[in-house]
Amino acid sequence: MLKDLLVIETASVLAGPAVGMFFAELGARVVKIENPKAGGDITRKWKLPSEDPASPVSAYFSSVNSGKEHVFLDLTTADGLKAFDALLAKADVLITNHLAADAEKLGLTRERLRELNPKLIHGHIGGYVDQPARPAYDVVLQTETGYIGMTGTDGTHLAKMPVAMIDVLAAHQLKEGLLLALLDRNSNGQGAYVEVFLEEAALAGLVNQATNWLMAGHVAEPLGTLHPNIAPYGELFACSDGGKVVLAVGSNAQFAKLCSVVGLSHLIEASNYRDNASRVRNRGKLAMELATPILLETRSVLLDKLQRAGVPAGAVNTIDQALSSGTAKALVVEETIDGVLTRRIRGNVFRIGTE
Repeated sequence: MLKDLLVIETASVLAGPAVGMFFAELGARVVKIENPKAGGDITRKWKLPSEDPASPVSAYFSSVNSGKEHVFLDLTTADGLKAFDALLAKADVLITNHLAADAEKLGLTRERLRELNPKLIHGHIGGYVDQPARPAYDVVLQTETGYIGMTGTDGTHLAKMPVAMIDVLAAHQLKEGLLLALLDRNSNGQGAYVEVFLEEAALAGLVNQATNWLMAGHVAEPLGTLHPNIAPYGELFACSDGGKVVLAVGSNAQFAKLCSVVGLSHLIEASNYRDNASRVRNRGKLAMELATPILLETRSVLLDKLQRAGVPAGAVNTIDQALSSGTAKALVVEETIDGVLTRRIRGNVFRIGTE
């Protein structure tokens, strides 16, 4: 689809490389420039204890660096910069994430890049809007932008999301901006500078939790898997075989069906549970009433009954269980990088049809 596009990537870690892999999966030629002094992208060294310490790649690195040409260039040397400039002169897109103070040192100032290639679409990921010199790390951003403050089970037991969610959000923002800039270039022939800050991407990702505060003055608290606006939604229940299920009941009709399935039809018109607002106020008591009959069922039988009745529910799976599904297996991509067989989940999962 994008076979005529040349993308240069100097970005490291996750957000920028994820954007580079997005283009690679769509057929673009993506050249990843890595610093030989640092041993390449730092995530090559971010390994689990179970990984081979001598391997030139890690599982983390492999997750967002598929389908690329890996070129080691020291941009602080004349030869390295010359080779980089030769590539850049032909490039359509450049993806960077350097600190502002490093732009001059690496030859990545906007003015120089524009002079080298006026049609270049330059996508840059920054950290903080008003602190350009401050390094940005996902866990710190999750903390500062409110995510960790509302994730976990209570104020003492906070938790971070186990993926670099802020990087993922920023990557999606940059992809959208770059695609719009490329579309615009088709009509005006001009390059563009597209900038995304991790801080802003994180804040934009708060969506309904942000509006809960902005419109209702509600400060989100750690609720574990629960939802502040809906019940029973996110409640976890144990089954007789040790498996667990989660409910996502969002309407009165779904609540009535749930009660019928588990033999609690008398709760449908109970004043404590008559509508969603009542169920949210009394969610603890409701969860206890639901727990008893659910514990008598095996997970597979219960989920089958709920799904046939139209009650949103699902199994609580570990990641190995989640990746054993047919859908997940179809998304696995294998590639050899630096002589190492790597696997990852494909980044692009949209489908474009002719009708």
